[in-house]
Amino acid sequence: MANIFTRIKDSVSADLHDMLDQKEQKNPIAALNHYLRQSEQEKEKVRKLVERQYKLKDEFAREHYRAQELAEKRKKQAEIAERAGEEQMHVFAVREHEEYQARTERMKASRDEAEEQLSQLEEKYEDMKHRLKDMHLRRMELMGRENIAHANHQINKVVEETSDKPFSRFAEMEKYIENLEYKVNSSYYRSTFDSKIEKLEKELQEKAE
Repeated sequence: MANIFTRIKDSVSADLHDMLDQKEQKNPIAALNHYLRQSEQEKEKVRKLVERQYKLKDEFAREHYRAQELAEKRKKQAEIAERAGEEQMHVFAVREHEEYQARTERMKASRDEAEEQLSQLEEKYEDMKHRLKDMHLRRMELMGRENIAHANHQINKVVEETSDKPFSRFAEMEKYIENLEYKVNSSYYRSTFDSKIEKLEKELQEKAE
């Protein structure tokens, strides 16, 4: 069953990628916008990780400072217990001092590592923002070029239509009107032919009388 769902998922994923590829070929600007939206979402995720790293660094710093304070406190207490001859309290204070001192060193190492990682992450994040900004600017440039290309296409189309086709259409119209006039004149001539013949016949009869 799992294999069936896996095959269905892979098939749907492949169809989706094919559809996106076709969309990219038909409308590259729309595909670029889609990619930039995804990149902006990824940038937002990275920004949240940077903020989280800041908080971790601050937490490590607080823990380091707290452990350091307790280590110094236990060290002084161990000295007091030793001077007072309280062996059990001295042993406890020494053991606590060692534990807090070890924690101090560990938290310092963690804080230093967190600071280094934060520095690297911030550098990469800034580079990511610059790259995205550059892509947005390049998209604007592409949109401008695309707009000019469409405008020139429309202009050329209008110029082409007004250069040759209208004249050929005028010629076709003139020919159509001439044919129409011929048909009208021919029809008129036929319709008046009989009356003209009758008139001529009557005039001939009158002359003969």
